[in-house]
Amino acid sequence: MLRYILFRVLQVIPVLLGTTFLIYFMVFAMPGDPVAAMFGEKVPSEAILERLREQYNLDQPFFIQYLLYLKGILVGDFGVSFSGEPVSEILARTFPVTIQLAIMAIVISLVLAIVIGLFSGLRKGKFFDNINLIIGLVFMSIPIFVIAFIAQYGLGLKLGWFSPTVGTGAPLKDMILPALVLGVSLYATSMRLTRASVIDTLNQDFVRTAYAKGLSRGRVIPVHVLRNSLIPTITNTATDFGILMVGATVTEGIFNVPGVGNVLFNAILKGENTTVVSFVTVMVLIYLGVNLLVDLMYAVLDPRIRYA
Repeated sequence: MLRYILFRVLQVIPVLLGTTFLIYFMVFAMPGDPVAAMFGEKVPSEAILERLREQYNLDQPFFIQYLLYLKGILVGDFGVSFSGEPVSEILARTFPVTIQLAIMAIVISLVLAIVIGLFSGLRKGKFFDNINLIIGLVFMSIPIFVIAFIAQYGLGLKLGWFSPTVGTGAPLKDMILPALVLGVSLYATSMRLTRASVIDTLNQDFVRTAYAKGLSRGRVIPVHVLRNSLIPTITNTATDFGILMVGATVTEGIFNVPGVGNVLFNAILKGENTTVVSFVTVMVLIYLGVNLLVDLMYAVLDPRIRYA
């Protein structure tokens, strides 16, 4: 187990180098002058532009900029944004909000997927199963911004069950509605995976053996069927977590969530190389950590899995 974990940790190094290099290159290759864009329609003097380019190392060749950035990361310096605020402070302010939103959405998605997927798999071809497949297909087809606007108007403004926007400091009660929107938009895929896995597991020899030994249905379903059916769902959850970390920009914008999405979107528009790459670096680390945790959970769900 320790050898496996060490091997996975060492894999982080080339992944980080490759990811940061590609992102840095794509930001660097974007047309326009990011320093000039800081002034909007105003036209500063060339001396001011040159001073700012030197301050942000934009006067250096691409590889020198990249190496200077890597050097800063090694000493814990993520650089300074064009607004003059250290990127580390922006990270500390926005990432906890997005991680909280992502965890809430994942919990909602998993609960819906496991409960509905299990009952659909146990009732394959019946009314409950057919209705849930249709509902899941509808949620997979509707764009998330449509679900967000409907939930904001119906549940937030009309019924008043939830706060329609997230207030200052992103309190937990204000995060429920955007988390619900994200969870509902993601649950359909996991639900179908759970359903298919339950149907497959029900036909396995060890399940028939459990029934033959006289075990009750209340023992066989949760211990032998559900537990062994969760591996595809858990694997998909790791992917969903990565999607939520970087792909919740629209939802964060609609509900005014002060998270990663809004900051990253604005940084890309402004061409803030340091901010964009720093955010992506932290997201890659979180994503790799979640995937490692998911891999280790396989042995918990299925005792037949062992790590060399």
